[in-house]
This record gives sequence, structure tokens and C-alpha cells, in this order.
Amino acid sequence: MGIFDFLTGEFIDVIHWVDDTRDTLVWRFEREGHAIKYGAKLTVREGQAAVFVHEGQLADVFTPGLYMLETNNMPILTTLQHWDHGFQSPFKSEIYFVNTTRFQNLKWGTKNPIIIRDPEFGPVRIRAYGTYTIRVIDPAKFLVEIVGTDGEFTMDEISFQIRNIIVSRFSAAIAGSDIPVLDMAANTIDLGKVLAARIAPDLAEYGLEMPMLFIENISLPAAVEEVLDKRTSMGIAGDLGNYTRFSAAEAITAAATNPGAGGMSAGIGLGMGMGMARQVAQEIGPWGPRPATEASTAGAQPAAPAPPPPPPPPPEKVWHIAVDGQARGPYSRAALGRMVGDGSLARDSLVWTAGQDGWKPAGQVTELATLFTILPPPLPDS
Repeated sequence: MGIFDFLTGEFIDVIHWVDDTRDTLVWRFEREGHAIKYGAKLTVREGQAAVFVHEGQLADVFTPGLYMLETNNMPILTTLQHWDHGFQSPFKSEIYFVNTTRFQNLKWGTKNPIIIRDPEFGPVRIRAYGTYTIRVIDPAKFLVEIVGTDGEFTMDEISFQIRNIIVSRFSAAIAGSDIPVLDMAANTIDLGKVLAARIAPDLAEYGLEMPMLFIENISLPAAVEEVLDKRTSMGIAGDLGNYTRFSAAEAITAAATNPGAGGMSAGIGLGMGMGMARQVAQEIGPWGPRPATEASTAGAQPAAPAPPPPPPPPPEKVWHIAVDGQARGPYSRAALGRMVGDGSLARDSLVWTAGQDGWKPAGQVTELATLFTILPPPLPDS
């Protein structure tokens, strides 16, 4: 810097910072010999804070606004300098501008799998990743604990440490949550809130705050996911016999449409596939797989399928009858026939059975009408 530039800085002293990097947390105002003119103008914009450090000691913190650096608005720095009122000479201090806005869409993730005890699967390994938001809430503490004398401190310099804190707290939170692995996807929002609350005390020691933390995905190892997919496929397949027939049909179709085989080979393969399908269908049968002893002898001599069992007899229909305003029964049709014979059941007697639309006279019920048409033959002449 030339002598003219130095003198210009002495007579016109405007201190401000415009950040266009989007990743700078702290920036130190550079001035020849760190000389700040008494009465200079300090501009602190929204989303910033200015920290004065005098001879290695933190002096003042200025929030957003326009300031004249004079004795009346710098009490701590005035005490350190032992100024008298009206003292106009420059003073030696360092000014650090701290970005207090939110740094968003920062990534975190588990470098190695986390072992937890799942109530359904037992010990399993899971991975997780997501995003978080960070900001400085105590510029003085952040400068003392993290930045030190770094002239330009970026988010990359602290993001690795924050990720380690998130992963360590996530391991403890997920292990103590007792949430099954299959239900974690439905509880990621609540897990994120719990995790952010556990991280807050650690970040407060550095003057930082984490307004938001999101868990985007929790995944199992590839081998476990493959087994889980098979289990899901079994549930979708349903009946094992139908699934086996379907698989055999797919194998036959694949063999018939194999472009690598000739026409004769395709025909032979199709015939073998159909023979295999018949054997599978015979082995399974219309009522499921046969016992092991029967299946073991099928290779020596095919056995004819067992005849289907006779269908069960239909359930006997019963009726209720109304006698003196009360329902009595149930009675079988044979019992009602005897009641017709002794005169206790007439055509106009009300009857009801399951599936019938209300009470009806017995003579109007198809199943009972024949009981009143069968009359005994006439008595022989004496």
C-alpha cells in the first residue's frame, strides 16, 4: 500500500463488509497496521455482527446499525485504551464481521453403519443421511471458541465437526427410541426434532444454533433389503401352489422364446418344459403338495391322484313357529311334519327360518307346503 492510500484511509474511515461468497462465517476487516480512526463510521448490516478485538482481548460486539466509533458508544474499548474524552488519534484494533444468517441445505450422513437392536429383526445395521441448518447466535463466543485469529473462516472449516456431532447424537437417539426399522420412515420428523434437541447443548458451547435438522432416509444393508424384498414377494404371491404353477409357465415361455436356440431345440425345450409343468402339477395336485412319502415314490412310478373327498352334506334347515305370541323352536322339517299330523301346526301358523323375509304362514312356505297336501288314505270299510 502506498503512502497516499494510507493517508486516504486515515482521513476517510468507513468500515463495512459486503459478503458475496455465501459460505463465509467470519471475515476480518483489513487495515494498514489495524489502525482504526477515532470517529470512524461502522456499518453493520442485517445478518451481521461486528466484534472488536483489542490487543488480543475481546472488546465490543456491535449488532446491525450505523455507529460512530467514539468514546460514548465504546465503553469497554474506551476502558482498555484509557482514553480521555475528545481523544482523536487512531487506535489499534481488529474488527471481525460475523455472518449471523442461516446456512441452509448442509449435508450430513453416517459414514459407517449403526448397529441397533430392532424388536422384530433383532440386531440390524442402518445408515441415515439428511440436511441441517446452522447459524451463529453468540458472535463473541464463536470467535473465541472456534475462529481464533483466522482472517476468513468458512462453513467448510466447521461442517465436518458438526457432522460428527450429529452422527454421534443420532446413534444414541435412534438406539434409545425403540422404534422398529419398518416404522422409522413414518417417524423421521419426530426423530429429527429429538436429534436437534440433543445437539443443541453441544452447539451452544460454540455459540451456534441448529434451527432445523431433517432425516431424509434411513436404509438397511443391501443383503437385508434383498431378503426383505423376498419376504414381500412371498406375501404378494399368496398361495404357494399357484405361485409354483405361475413360475413354471414363465419358465416354459422363456424357453420357447429363447433366441439362441433353433426351431428343433426350441420344440424339444418346450416339450420338456410342458413335461416338467405336468410333473409339477401332478406333484402339487388340486389340493396342495402331497406328503413326502408319496412324493418320494413318484419318480419310480407315477401314482394316480387320489379321488376328491365327497362334499359335506348341506346343513339342515330349521324353523321357528309362533305360539301364543312367542317364538318357539328351532324345529326340523320332520318335527314340523309330526306337528301337522297331531294338529299343533296348521297352514296359517306363522313360521320363520334363516334367510326368510319375515314371518310367513306355513302353507305359503314352499318347503312346508307339501306337509299339508299329503293326506292319509281312507280307512277300509269295516
